[in-house]
Amino acid sequence: MPISIPNSNSSQFLLTGFPGLEVNYLWLAVPFSSIYAMVFLGNCMVLHVIRTEPSLHQPMFYFLAMLALTDLSMGLSTTHTVLGVLWGFLQEISLDSCIGQSYFIHGLSSIESSVLLAMAFDRCIAIRNPLRYSSILTNDKIMKIGIAILCRSFLLILPIIRLRFLNYCRPHILSHSFCLHQDLLRIACSDIRFNSIYALILVIINLLLDAVLILISYVMILHTVLAIASREERLKSLQTCVSHICAVLVFYIPIIGLTMVHRFGKHLSPLVHVLMGNIYILFPPLMNPIIYSIKTQQIRRRVQRLFSLKRA
Repeated sequence: MPISIPNSNSSQFLLTGFPGLEVNYLWLAVPFSSIYAMVFLGNCMVLHVIRTEPSLHQPMFYFLAMLALTDLSMGLSTTHTVLGVLWGFLQEISLDSCIGQSYFIHGLSSIESSVLLAMAFDRCIAIRNPLRYSSILTNDKIMKIGIAILCRSFLLILPIIRLRFLNYCRPHILSHSFCLHQDLLRIACSDIRFNSIYALILVIINLLLDAVLILISYVMILHTVLAIASREERLKSLQTCVSHICAVLVFYIPIIGLTMVHRFGKHLSPLVHVLMGNIYILFPPLMNPIIYSIKTQQIRRRVQRLFSLKRA
């Protein structure tokens, strides 16, 4: 069935999905549905394990619960449009829905970056001040950090609603199966300098600054660890950071890849841009539960116990 392209006077926008693979959408729908199911089940499992295991009621695992909740929300924010396009029951999205989805995608990405930064500080305090760890990171302080992360992320992203007042005179065709801020700017005919400059400032304030602070935290951790005389103690201290380092790489590598493709990959197939966009959205929520289930001993044991009880 031919797809009708919304005209410039319409408030509907076409979700293109995966250019060139339209005949294979039903085949693509199966793996993508499986990935989303794994995202939901994996992050729900992490949240359930942390909630039901008293020994995991510690600062590090509270931050991990925040990360799992963010990843779960990221999956929920895109599943209806991505699977809707692939299964064939959704081709268009309204402007308000598109802006709302874009707001949550970028806001949740900012939250994930902030939580990873908080987890880096958590590891830094645990290794540099182990005796004062519990007194520094109290439940009250963790709650305040969580509220500060939410306010910082969603308030900074709030000016994105200015998209509602732009004029979209170009064909209403989005390059993904979900809405991104830069995608709407691409088809706008109004003055977009504020949005473009503000988006760059946000990248610097959120992602770049967070990455630099995470790096500084690990320089301090490494300095402390190298001062430990025992080789076994050094390895033991570093092993507590492995999961977090993996989560940082899983988050930042797709962002760097997507940025490089957008900036320098204009000659590449649109499909490459779409695939990188989906990796940026789905890879961290998919991988984080796997990383923490494998690398974190307390969670691994609790998950093994959970599945052994179900088999029994």
